Amino acid sequence: MIKYLLGAILALAIIGGAFTFKTDDHSWQLIIHKKEALNSVTNGALRIYKLGRGLISDNEIVDASAIILEDD
Repeated sequence: MIKYLLGAILALAIIGGAFTFKTDDHSWQLIIHKKEALNSVTNGALRIYKLGRGLISDNEIVDASAIILEDD
């Protein structure tokens, strides 16, 4: 479970642009921007929360409604 959570956090940070790759003839560098990483993870988590909340609230409307069939 923790592996999936850390993987999701890493994916959100990568998508948000928290990492920069620099290369030259002799080395490769991975630069991590801490503030951008925090912002991208936070924004991604909020988007996922709002999406999930929207899906759950839509289902509650369906459960609360009643279907009435009338016979003539």
